[in-house]
Formats: sequence, C-alpha cells, structure tokens
Amino acid sequence: MRIGVMSDTHDRLDAIKAAIDFFNRQGVRDVLHAGDLVSPLVVPKFSTLKAKLHYTWGNNEGDREFIRVKFGEIGVVPLGDFAALELSGRKIALLHGTHEPIVDSLVRSGLYDIVVRGHSHRAEIIKGRTLLVNPGEVCGYLSGHQTVALIDLDEMHAEILKL
Repeated sequence: MRIGVMSDTHDRLDAIKAAIDFFNRQGVRDVLHAGDLVSPLVVPKFSTLKAKLHYTWGNNEGDREFIRVKFGEIGVVPLGDFAALELSGRKIALLHGTHEPIVDSLVRSGLYDIVVRGHSHRAEIIKGRTLLVNPGEVCGYLSGHQTVALIDLDEMHAEILKL
C-alpha cells in the first residue's frame, strides 16, 4: 500500500491543487500532512482529496480554531502537534518537526517504523531502522521546488516527487 506525504503548503493554492490532483491520480488511500497549512481559507481545497487526510499542526497556522472548524466541514479532524498512526501494520509518527532533538529522538527510539516530518522545507529521506521522510515543501517558496513524497508501506520505500 502506498501513502502520500506533504508538508509546508503555506497558502500556495495552485501547488496544493497540484498535490491533491497528484495523490488522486496515484490512488493513495491516505495522505499525511506534516503541518504549515497556514490559513483556514486553504482548507476547502482539500475537499477534492479522495484519500483520508491525516493533519498535524505546523508552527505557522494563524487561526487554529477556524482551521479546525473549516476541516470539520469536510470531515477532517486535526491531530494536534503530534500523531502516532498505524497504517497497514506500520507505526508512523507524524509531526511538523520544529525541534530537531525531538525528531531525532523519535527516529532513535525504535517505536516507529516511519517518522514523517516537515518544517525545514528540505526534501529528504533517511533510511535506517526507522525511515525518516521529509517531503520538502508543496509551496516551493524556499527551495524553488514543489515536492511531495510517496511511501510504499509494504516495501518500506519512499520517494520524493516534484509536482
């Protein structure tokens, strides 16, 4: 089973649409968003996502309560600052990743098969006992690249893809 991963959308509506369209074409059942959606006005764009959205807060959400209300209108419940998920028998930690020592501790703990994080806007995959995946930035503002990731949970393989 493959899942989609995104982060740091930062109100970039065209890029968010491109990411959602990409995930819909890929037929993923779940999409993990590692935070920094930013504005509640972006939330309705996610209504076209055919997969289940798992969303954690970033450090740039301006009005979390209104974002929560807007997500509620499309059946999504924000998971807070951290989520421990289990998908296809894989334990996944999902967080924005603002504090590097916390990300490093989650990876080293051995409690999770995969740690998904964002925040740095730097796309990276680090393979080890725990797979660390940062999909980079959907918005493309800092790196100049609009990226997402796909993770094959059966093979424990991840790839970064440009939109």
